Amino acid sequence: MKKLFIASLLLLWVSTNAQEINWMSLEKAVEAQKTNPKKIFIDAYTIWCGPCKMLDKNTFGNKDVAKYVNENYYPVKFNAEGGETINFQGKTYKNPGFNPNTSGRNSAHELSSYFGVRAYPTMLFLDENATLLTPITGYQTPRQLEIFLKIFATDAYKNIKSQEEFGKYATNFKHEFVE
Repeated sequence: MKKLFIASLLLLWVSTNAQEINWMSLEKAVEAQKTNPKKIFIDAYTIWCGPCKMLDKNTFGNKDVAKYVNENYYPVKFNAEGGETINFQGKTYKNPGFNPNTSGRNSAHELSSYFGVRAYPTMLFLDENATLLTPITGYQTPRQLEIFLKIFATDAYKNIKSQEEFGKYATNFKHEFVE
């Protein structure tokens, strides 16, 4: 009986402390912006990318990251070499060279080209009008990503006009995410 109680307590603790990012399609994110303007955060990944898988596990699986992204962004998971058709800003984007029979590299999706994605993972930040603000390329730990999540969510980026100003911002940044 004692073991059952401890197991139940542990399960309850895990379920209340686990948090996941509520990923959605780009079309749904843009539609949601019409009634509740928020920025869009896009994870452009591929199925074969090791750092993308690490980002999913270590960074997007972090409860602080998940909570912050869910509260401040419309999060979009986008397979940058996938075969889905995406309607964005009045245009249809596809992957005409997509091979569904491969488990490795595939051709780049047209939306990847539109956003200038050239490496994986790439995280894209879009404003409340779904206009690209900037891409962030490469694996980021929760604390590394935190500065970017917060600089765009709070509009602090609008006051930073140079690399030097960003350096000062980064130096004075107070991390809150726990790794």
